Amino acid sequence: MEIIHDGEEVQTALLVSVDIGDFDAQTSLDELAELAKTAGVDVRGQIVQKREAPDKATCIGTGRLEEIAEICENAEIPLLIFDLELTSTQLRNIEEITGCRVIDRTMLILDIFAARARSAEGRIQVELAQLQYLLPRLAGKGAQLSRLGGGIGTRGPGETKLETDRRHIRKRIKALREQLRQIESRRKALRFRRRKDGTRTVALVGYTNAGKSTLMNRLTDAGVLVENKLFATLDPTARSLKLPDGRQVLLIDTVGFVRRLPHHLVDAFRSTLEEAAEADVILNICDASSPDAAEHLDVALKLLGELGCGDRPIIPVLNKCDIPGEALTAAGHNAVRISALTGEGIPALLDAVAAALPPDRCRVTLVLPYNKGALAEQCRRDGAVESEEFTPEGVRMTATIGMRMLELCKDYIVE
Repeated sequence: MEIIHDGEEVQTALLVSVDIGDFDAQTSLDELAELAKTAGVDVRGQIVQKREAPDKATCIGTGRLEEIAEICENAEIPLLIFDLELTSTQLRNIEEITGCRVIDRTMLILDIFAARARSAEGRIQVELAQLQYLLPRLAGKGAQLSRLGGGIGTRGPGETKLETDRRHIRKRIKALREQLRQIESRRKALRFRRRKDGTRTVALVGYTNAGKSTLMNRLTDAGVLVENKLFATLDPTARSLKLPDGRQVLLIDTVGFVRRLPHHLVDAFRSTLEEAAEADVILNICDASSPDAAEHLDVALKLLGELGCGDRPIIPVLNKCDIPGEALTAAGHNAVRISALTGEGIPALLDAVAAALPPDRCRVTLVLPYNKGALAEQCRRDGAVESEEFTPEGVRMTATIGMRMLELCKDYIVE
């Protein structure tokens, strides 16, 4: 399934789409071109075929495939990328008719994920998604695709290579699922510990290339990779962030979404996505300069709904507002407009996050005796101090502090 990765020779490709009217084919094809660019493919052209339904044998019809074969031969294009998920029969027939290598939208996204995964968990999730995609397609391209499963095990007497491949892949899928179950158990234990410790979490979700990693770096100096490519960030990152009211929260950066995200990926990355779904506040980031910004917000909301987090506070965040263009108004009255690059709107965003979190802070005025210097320092560190003065009785301060600090300071509260 490998397409191409950094440092290898650039391949050229022709993009093909079937417009059956259930989504905007041209918009989806433009996104496919960006995905191909991210994978290192040079896109030479696009072809859209209108049909009532994809042809079961060839997807777009034999006549149209013959035309594509002639185009590819004349332009020396060795690769076709289809903007839908192909069956094993369609893959085999299209390759036979055109003489080109063929991949579909899902294969392309899986390849990008495979190139971007850095952590052990990320690699496990990607391999599981690849194998789940591969298994029903072995009949079409058994010999070529079987390398995805790694080394094929010893064949039993009378078994064909295809049967051996299937047996090996099913065994590998079972092992990967078990590893993910263990990872999910550790994640659940970690989330339980956070809740027990009173740690609040804020998740950055949204369409890929919306600027989530730039925002993460702006807020926390996390040093997350930032590139103008789709899926530049795959492995989640968590960093501590102090809000204006003094509360410390855990900010989590997550993998981006795209239209028609392959269900294999949603299943495989469920444990990672649930990290965001279980956050106390979710920031739905979108690129406000994109003409499809409203749709991008909806794509993220739909996936979050599938993960069962409809009861969580979700704040639409319109990023890249420093780029000239029409202001997005469809996001609702609670949308926050920012520029993660310049810092514009960041204070308003932090205030919105603090307001959306469950109330567990109280504004008080304290007079702490001078022998309680450690307590005063803890108020400065863990709370938001508005004013502070030294009086004969002790340090008088007005601060917003959490319930734990309130209990420690209850004897020194004057209002």
